[in-house]
This record gives sequence, C-alpha cells and structure tokens, in this order.
Amino acid sequence: MSVSEDREDVAPAVQPAAAAAPVADPGPLGLAAFALTTFLLSAFNARWMSGNSAGTAFLGYAFAYGGIAQLLAGMWEFRNRNVFGALGFSSWGAFWIGLFVWIRTAPAATGHDLAWILVAWAIFNFYMMVFSTQVNLAVFGVFLTLELTLIFLAIGNFTSSPGWTQFGGYIGLLTALVAWYTSAAGLANGLNGKIRLPVGKPLI
Repeated sequence: MSVSEDREDVAPAVQPAAAAAPVADPGPLGLAAFALTTFLLSAFNARWMSGNSAGTAFLGYAFAYGGIAQLLAGMWEFRNRNVFGALGFSSWGAFWIGLFVWIRTAPAATGHDLAWILVAWAIFNFYMMVFSTQVNLAVFGVFLTLELTLIFLAIGNFTSSPGWTQFGGYIGLLTALVAWYTSAAGLANGLNGKIRLPVGKPLI
C-alpha cells in the first residue's frame, strides 16, 4: 500500500491523562470505626462488662468495622494523597484485623505476648502522635490518649495486674470519645452547613 507523496502525515495529538478525582474525605469513617471498636474493647478492660459478658463483644466489630472499614478509609486516603491519614487508618485497620485473628488462634497463656504487641504498636503510635501535632489539636488528642492506653495496657499485661489493665481501659474509653468527637467534627465541617465543630489549630 502506497501513500501519496502530497499527503501530510499528522501525528494524532496526545491527550494528557485526566487527574483522578478525589474521593470524599474518608477521615470521619476511619475515626468512627476506630472509636467504636476501641470503646467496646475498653469497656471490657474497664470491667464495665464484668459478670455479664464473655468479653468478646468487640471481636466481630474489630474485624468488620475497626478492621475492614478503617483499612478502606486508609486506601481512600492514599487516593487523596494524604500520607498521614493513609498510614494511620491502614495501619490501625490492620491492627484490628490482626488482633481478631490473634485472639481466635492464640493459646491460653498470652499475657506477655499481648504486652509485646502493645509495645510494638505504642512505638508506631508514638511517631504518629509526634507528627499529628502538624494536623490539628483533635487528631493529636486521639493519638495522645491512644498512646497512654497502649502503655497502661502493656504494663497491665506484663505485670498481670488487673488494676493497670482496668486503668488502661478507662483511658481507652476516653480515647474512643475523643476519636468520636474528631469523626463528628470531620463530618460536620465537611458538610459546610450551619453546625461546625472546632478541632483546634496544629500545635506545630
């Protein structure tokens, strides 16, 4: 097949790829999932369920809500190019899934094993807490109370002390409330309606 010499070959214009549209803010979902699961586990640690509970009320929600829903929130934060939210939600979503699997498969004597798990997560949470000072006061409050929760629960499991574990449970309940507030603030402020909830300025 020949091409006529008087025909000009014109290369087709290359259209730049359209930038991916951002998704809705997944932060309120991730925080709500974290808050509810933390509340249920902390209520057991604080002995609010003593005498009328097997202490497993949180397990299903640890997997489905605290785990899967929070992991999805983290993936959507990657889409939004929010590295802090992506790392935080993905990691804590995986924590709840891992805790669910570990409790289902762990042997009877697990106190020190759980303590070391809590120490490892306290290390991760510590640098997340440090960098949360650049987000806002509410988010910093979540990581601060969570850090204290992890420390006291680790001490309780290392020492086999119900008192330390119970105190860690109370701090965990506070963590859940702070996370719920931060989730509600993200929802309210994202709606741009009349109801606005303050989250405070970054500390740094």
